[in-house]
Amino acid sequence: MKELSSSDLVINPDGSIYHLNIRPEDLAHTIITVGDPDRVAVVSKYFDLIELKKGKREFKTHTGYIGNKRISVISTGIGTDNIDIVMNELDALVNINFNTRTIKPNPISLDIIRIGTSGAIQPDVEMGTILASTHGIGLDALMHYYTLNLNNEEQLIHDDLQTYFSDLNGINPYISKASEDLLASIGKNMAQGITVTAPGFYAPQGRLVRAENVHKNWIEKLNSFRSNDLRITNLEMETAGIYALAKVLGHKALSVNAILASRVKLEFSKQPDVIVEKAIKQVLERLS
Repeated sequence: MKELSSSDLVINPDGSIYHLNIRPEDLAHTIITVGDPDRVAVVSKYFDLIELKKGKREFKTHTGYIGNKRISVISTGIGTDNIDIVMNELDALVNINFNTRTIKPNPISLDIIRIGTSGAIQPDVEMGTILASTHGIGLDALMHYYTLNLNNEEQLIHDDLQTYFSDLNGINPYISKASEDLLASIGKNMAQGITVTAPGFYAPQGRLVRAENVHKNWIEKLNSFRSNDLRITNLEMETAGIYALAKVLGHKALSVNAILASRVKLEFSKQPDVIVEKAIKQVLERLS
């Protein structure tokens, strides 16, 4: 097998992967990702045992157990540029032999569950809702650098997106679907919908502060999209990248969104931590 170069796969002197700063044995095969490094401890406080705590830059990892279930919770920071790092390094930890720098012959599939915050763009999706993303639509450029093969359903939605946004310069969305297994188990009885992943928090999500926005009435444009009976329900900054790279690398992924804002009603929750805690508890109960 071809040996991966030291510039393609960067391994620290202690045998840990470059950015995440953890070794293969530090990682559970069930992983919760959160954006905020401080939220890692908010999740791991529910563990019966924490066996490892490591951190570097915005990437913090706690690995432990709930009963007999081994779980790692990892912070990604904000945006799909960080998701590119996290997803590739998680995959490397389980599917590359660090001693020989070669790809293992029998790949491992990880279960990756994002618990993140999001804003609703449909008036019937209330603040406080815990929503599982059936699909992620990426408005960023990450997956224009990878080969992403679509199934028939994804291709249909992608074609509808291309037609719908054809009048807007600079909009070239990609799409990927959630793991059906995780959607059925972790996402069972949750509100569901398509999540748009934006490449920023302000103008890319239709916020107008001081700078002028190119795309006027952006929220209305997004919430009017339909592909058969599917609609876009919410906006955030990581889901599509997680779904697409999980598909490329052979992992299962689900994004669970704590809805903190109504972009249609121009409201933001006065108790965001309570909603996030609700999402965390639901996911952990279903994992354990």
